[in-house]
Amino acid sequence: MFASLMPAPAECPDDPPAFAAPTHIGQLLSRAAQFCPDAKILNLDTETQSVASLSYPSLLEDAQRISGGLRANGSRPGSAVALLLERPHDFLPAFWGCVLGGYVPCPLAPLRVDSERCAGQLAQVNTLLDRPLFVTTRSAGIELPENARSAELSTLRRGASLETAHEARASDLAILMLTSGSTGQAKAVELTGSNLLASLASRAARQQLSAADTMFNWIAFDHVAALLESHMIAVYVGANQIHTEPANILADPLLFLRIIHRYRVTVAFAPNFLLGQVNATLSAAEGQGGTRAGATLELSCLRRIVTGGEANVVATGRRFLDLLAPYGLSPDALWPAFGMTETCAACVYSHEFPLIDAEREFAAVGTPIDRLKVRIVDASGRALPSGQEGELQLSGPMIFARYHHNEEATRAAFTADGWLRTGDLGRIQEGRLSIVGRSKDCIIVSGVNYFSCELETALEQLEGIERSFVAAFPTRSPGADTESLVVVFATTFFPDESQLYQLVVAVRNTTVMLWGFRPGVILPLPRSAFPKTSLGKIQRTAMRKSLEAGEWSHHLAHLERIITRQLGPYVPPANETEVAVARIFAQTLSLDPARVSATASFFDLGGTSLDIIKLKQRLAAGPPRIDLPIVSILQNPTPHALAAQKRSEYDPVVVLQATGRKVPLFCVHPATGEVLVFVSLAKYFVNYRPFYALRARGFSPGEKPFESIDEMVGTYVMAIRSRQPHGPYAIAGYSFGAAIAFEVAKALEAQNECVAFCGSIDGTVFIGDRQHKLNEMESAFRVAYFLGLVTMQQMLERPGELGSYLQAPDPYQSVMQLANPARLADLDLDLEKFTAWAKLSFRLVSLGQEYVPSGSVATSTVFYAQPLWGTKEDWLCNKLVEWDHHTRTPPRYVDVAGSHSSLLERQHVAGFQMALRAQLDRSLNGH
Repeated sequence: MFASLMPAPAECPDDPPAFAAPTHIGQLLSRAAQFCPDAKILNLDTETQSVASLSYPSLLEDAQRISGGLRANGSRPGSAVALLLERPHDFLPAFWGCVLGGYVPCPLAPLRVDSERCAGQLAQVNTLLDRPLFVTTRSAGIELPENARSAELSTLRRGASLETAHEARASDLAILMLTSGSTGQAKAVELTGSNLLASLASRAARQQLSAADTMFNWIAFDHVAALLESHMIAVYVGANQIHTEPANILADPLLFLRIIHRYRVTVAFAPNFLLGQVNATLSAAEGQGGTRAGATLELSCLRRIVTGGEANVVATGRRFLDLLAPYGLSPDALWPAFGMTETCAACVYSHEFPLIDAEREFAAVGTPIDRLKVRIVDASGRALPSGQEGELQLSGPMIFARYHHNEEATRAAFTADGWLRTGDLGRIQEGRLSIVGRSKDCIIVSGVNYFSCELETALEQLEGIERSFVAAFPTRSPGADTESLVVVFATTFFPDESQLYQLVVAVRNTTVMLWGFRPGVILPLPRSAFPKTSLGKIQRTAMRKSLEAGEWSHHLAHLERIITRQLGPYVPPANETEVAVARIFAQTLSLDPARVSATASFFDLGGTSLDIIKLKQRLAAGPPRIDLPIVSILQNPTPHALAAQKRSEYDPVVVLQATGRKVPLFCVHPATGEVLVFVSLAKYFVNYRPFYALRARGFSPGEKPFESIDEMVGTYVMAIRSRQPHGPYAIAGYSFGAAIAFEVAKALEAQNECVAFCGSIDGTVFIGDRQHKLNEMESAFRVAYFLGLVTMQQMLERPGELGSYLQAPDPYQSVMQLANPARLADLDLDLEKFTAWAKLSFRLVSLGQEYVPSGSVATSTVFYAQPLWGTKEDWLCNKLVEWDHHTRTPPRYVDVAGSHSSLLERQHVAGFQMALRAQLDRSLNGH
């Protein structure tokens, strides 16, 4: 798989003087470089099948240069440095450069697929950390806040080497780690040198770690499991290290085992959900009668897998050990553990799994490390005796002291006598700690924390949800590997089944947009089912008990009957191809294959625009090896239709949502020519009105792009009338598509048809900037920006920089050099595909730049958001106002949340669809 660079275990003195008592964490790297110079840090890149190797001496040299670069940049010891660096060979030298210079590193994780959410996170960090220095790379493609201070890592690496490390005190702030799960307002945990040294010493002793070990990490460095549980403790003992990116393991769970085998890993980390994925993959392979999936593995090298981050299911752990026993895995290799960012990673370990857990559903997490004290208390703070359940509280030198600039959160985190309130419910029996639940309002799915209040707030904005009667909480099915999400709500839509079904779909879609996964249970309930405190707070724990006790079974059954009536009865797949397609639907959407009807729409089942691309890839990989363009999948979104589908002639109309008896909405594509941008919006129209999207010609092989706006409009009008012969019509267009929708509406009116709704979704009646025509380079970067391949800064600056060269570079290759490989994989793009797409878009833009609007339509509704540049007021008063001259009645201007590029994305689409539906109903008067 990878060329081997791993040496034999480093021969490091057992207890040299420098290892005995470090006074600050900067000494850890220098002593590892001195005493263990042959130990290696390997970064495995599965995309290129390459291995980057770094020794402790070379890491120290790189860090010293970066530290000198930080000093030359004007950074002062004690100041915060935010590290936006994903690859280990960039992050680790920068991290240690901060440590050596006395700067305070704060690891961050870029949210590449969600530029607006990433920008919001970075803006909050910029404020929280008092304008830290952001360190990143040009290839990272991260758009920083306007007033942010930043430096490129390549520049810092050219600094004069800092030979003498900053003399930090053990009590000095050493690291800032952000915590709040994946969402919500982040808190910054202050970890001092004494916190870290106490944790490292106690954990190394408990695990009996030494320079003979090889440690494997696949978690991102903004998480303590990577930075503290894996990397820093390996430096502490001088051990070898292996690193790879999370996406590699999540895409191929058995890669976790293959790396352990290939590099003779002795210590690794894996949450319970990954153990479950390994189990499922191994079991599926063996169940199909093929060769064993792990036939070439030899795992006797592995002494320990620390497993934490979520509850450890005993059955999952046992199954993992049983499946891997034939490959030499020790029967006591799994160590369930408990820890938090606030405790410097794991602080309680069990080395007795599964022997002591025979009668348990969840494994005990064991006993505390040295110098950590543990107690269980009741609601009044009184310590409870052994065997009783209560709140888990901790005390010890590895416990943090405060949240950065957040005294309120700090006070809430500690008791009056200084113990950390973990927010977890536990029990101590025979000296061993078990976690039995949580008192804090969070949900852990696949090891990631999500906060109930954030989702509840978003769902309360949906029409039909009764305010203060919506709750999100976790549940775990017997034997499940991770928790699943439950969303319950009271609604004003009883007993209207059609509206109720629409609301259930809207709740599901909003959750997917916000958190990226689907709830396991969505259930409307009467108000009486919501127990509340005297202050009106919903008691989620009580609701979870009601669900798991089966008290809501009749509500669940009733909803199931409603959904069946709305979707139609289950139709079993009729042949092997339909069975295979239904199985792929289920795999992509994490559903039970037995419940995927042959006539079920991928969108009705919850598919998103990114899911469509995953579906396309899986259909092509097969079986059944159905290799179709995305448009064919969009137009034939059921197993039955896809199984029979062949490449067809061009049809501009893509049916994104077919249900509902009201007048359909036709939406015209933006300048990219594609209609994926409408997928999320269309799902909110289920059982309301059909939603059709108009897609440009030229995507499929042999299709000739339009040669004029008139040809495009004529084609679209003919296609619209083939679906809906007569008005009233509802037409809208996004961005570039707004002017095309205007021309379509004019053409329909010229045919004596009524256009009751002509909508502009943040688009002017003119196409493009009349003062500046985009060239091919600018157009390529514009497309790349809207696809999430480059940042706005790169879109605005790079075309000019590249255009200044004597020989202009290829615009499409220039984009690909900046694009993140993971995002390209998400969109199923390579250079050839992106070039074809961007050239088609440039063709559309070129046609548009020659377009001059004339005439008028009866009415128009203009939705406007924050423009890509300039102010909203300027956008409205100096650009959008042109609609006044092309509408026979005054246009309606509707202010909507978000920006031009995000108003249809997951942060804002739930709010936008409500505004759009309200204006449609107003214009069409019930039609």
